[in-house]
Amino acid sequence: MGFCRPTALKVGSGFDLAGALKELEVLRDRLNDDKVAREVVAPTLLLIQAERLGVNETTLKHFAAVASGAISGDGYVSAAMGVVGLTSGEREIALLWGTVFAAHGIKAEVREVRGVFYVVASGGDAARLARLYFLYGPPLLEGDERIINRKLAEAVELGAEGLSVSWEGLRRTEGGLVAADLIISEGDIKIKYNVYVREHDILLQFRSADRSRVELAARLLRLAGVTAEARREGGRDVWYVVATSDKLAAGREEFRKALAEIVKSARSNGWVDAGMAERWLDKLERGRVLKEGWPKYEVGLAKGALMVRFTSTNSGNIEREAQRLKEMGLKEGKHFSVKMPEGGKAGYVLILKEGLAYAARLSVRGKDEQQRRLAAAFVEYIIQRAEKEGKDVYRKAEEIVKEGMSRGSQKLEDFEKKVEVDGETYVVKVIGGEAVEEERGGRKLLRIRITAEVGRVEGEHIVDRVMREYTITFGRYRRENAAVGRAYANANAPGGREADAERLAAVIEALTGVKPKVYRRSDGDIEIVCGRTHLEGFMRYTELADAIEKWLEETRR
Repeated sequence: MGFCRPTALKVGSGFDLAGALKELEVLRDRLNDDKVAREVVAPTLLLIQAERLGVNETTLKHFAAVASGAISGDGYVSAAMGVVGLTSGEREIALLWGTVFAAHGIKAEVREVRGVFYVVASGGDAARLARLYFLYGPPLLEGDERIINRKLAEAVELGAEGLSVSWEGLRRTEGGLVAADLIISEGDIKIKYNVYVREHDILLQFRSADRSRVELAARLLRLAGVTAEARREGGRDVWYVVATSDKLAAGREEFRKALAEIVKSARSNGWVDAGMAERWLDKLERGRVLKEGWPKYEVGLAKGALMVRFTSTNSGNIEREAQRLKEMGLKEGKHFSVKMPEGGKAGYVLILKEGLAYAARLSVRGKDEQQRRLAAAFVEYIIQRAEKEGKDVYRKAEEIVKEGMSRGSQKLEDFEKKVEVDGETYVVKVIGGEAVEEERGGRKLLRIRITAEVGRVEGEHIVDRVMREYTITFGRYRRENAAVGRAYANANAPGGREADAERLAAVIEALTGVKPKVYRRSDGDIEIVCGRTHLEGFMRYTELADAIEKWLEETRR
């Protein structure tokens, strides 16, 4: 099996490209590992297909169908940040996926953040990948206007940016109706719909015996902002998608503009009543009802920290913004602070770092669609404001938003990663875990329990495998109320305290991407110490995120 070299691949800071290339060359030697084989086979077949068949509608469809599975799993789509990416615990697997993206005309960057590898497409490449993900990805809900998951909804917003809408062929049918062809296209993908301007409505439809073609037509309409779904015509093997005036008027601006041009041309030819044409043009001009706009928030850096603040001398404005944030799901005192105007001086609503991160989390994991949409709109707005303030501000805002979106995004079960501790390489395989609160001496403690198998890599083999439960206990300490976690090596564990300490350090680094501090005491005890960054790393996991967040809130000052 061969691999093409990723010459068009961009590599983020902190990523060892030379090392990754070396590992990629020997990746074939690890195919006896079922887990590695499963992750390697799909992207490798896509590379072979692209090389032998070229990149066309058929091969793009296969690429998008496979890539959508990876994105739907541990990946993410963010219209606010204009990125699409997938996540991998192995750098060579990430590099392989980056190469697959490049082979299909999508430039991607491989980034390493705290030991986790991301393959990220941005800008126009993200929009193209988002369109392919939506067009050939997970199914839509039948009989429902909602999309089956938030990632698809984000893909619609991001992917629609490069959509093309045009029209042609204005004519009159044998029955006297005004008709035209409306064309929606994305790259090589093109669907031609029939549009009829009737007395009581405007009708758009597409019919075919090819169900997949009709499903694609429905998806393109959704990208254009029109709610639509593929339906079967009676008991026949004919499928169709239709939409009429109200749904058509909810479409994107370029879509509504094309329909308006059809109506205007029909009016100029004298084929439709002028009054009727004005009604349709007025409906299309008004378009969909947009969400209420956000007021101007200040976004900048204060001593390196991100500051997001709305100021006003009007107490009603301050109260309105505070209420809107509460409706979104943010809590005053925890996620934002409020100061009312006094003595002619402006008051403010200040969004804390935790508030922006939590809003980002709600945008993908909120309790319902309304909460997710409101949070996503807010995050998108803050990102846009940050981008206007410069690269440093945007980078800081993006970092916080990504951290928030990652909370609860992964599962501990079956997590596997390779890390290096004191010159030795270990493979960590997590079986499960939990986080629970306990009271001791009037103090609230958080115990994180992780059951994992840890083995040392020796040549091409994994030796000295040990499976046990590790416990890290977090408490609040010192004047600054710092969150500190401690664990102790077990003298009775295989290999003694030293070996157990290395295995525990490997587990913590593998899961959080941050090395813990290790202290060897004069009495022989070995203490492993974690900080807030480790706790934030643990929050990536579904089994731990809610309990950690609850403990942090309950123990804050």
